[in-house]
Amino acid sequence: MQFKKELVHGRLIRRYKRFLTDVELDDGTQVLAHCTNSGSMKSCLEEGAEVYLSPVDDPKRKTQYTWEMIRINNNWVGINTSHPNKLAVEALQNNSITGLEGYAHIVPECKIQDSRLDIMAENEKETCFIEVKNVTLKEGPYALFPDAITSRGLKHLETLMRLKEEGYRAVMLYIIQRMDVELFAAAKTIDPAYAEALNRAVDKGVEVFPVQAEVSPTGIFLKRVLPFVQDNV
Repeated sequence: MQFKKELVHGRLIRRYKRFLTDVELDDGTQVLAHCTNSGSMKSCLEEGAEVYLSPVDDPKRKTQYTWEMIRINNNWVGINTSHPNKLAVEALQNNSITGLEGYAHIVPECKIQDSRLDIMAENEKETCFIEVKNVTLKEGPYALFPDAITSRGLKHLETLMRLKEEGYRAVMLYIIQRMDVELFAAAKTIDPAYAEALNRAVDKGVEVFPVQAEVSPTGIFLKRVLPFVQDNV
């Protein structure tokens, strides 16, 4: 995924009220940027760190920039939670995720039962329901999800388990927007209920695809599927 506009470089001053960030641009100007990430952003918040913002041409918006990424330990970490779904749809269309190829019909934002899942993908043989999550939390070599308690994420797992029992293919697709990790696991110490539900989902046949993405000022590109370590952290 290429960025449509050239990004603006600066340094993070602070993040506050969950969705707002103050950033100092290279020319010394201080601007307000929107943060799409509602999580704790643990392991990817560092005051004074380099950041990139995307400019927004919308006079109705309070903020004229969206925060895209931050540089942590010489690695760019993508924090814009609106991108993983786009990356997933693009990857399915291009057959670029090993194990998720061959779906001719792709429907984003699919309402199913009492929930809404990110993607329904179909071919002549099967229907596959996919929920996409953005991952930024790092602990040692591990990428972890979630970085805060998520009742919504728990509901998605329950929906996928029901769909699997009904004969559909069910997939949890985790887009890891950083290249400085080697493995993926559930963040058991942060949300034990989610970790337990993910283990249960896997035991029932829900598939886990932790896909690592390379984040740069020019774009975000999916690279490889990381090993999933069940019930590790």
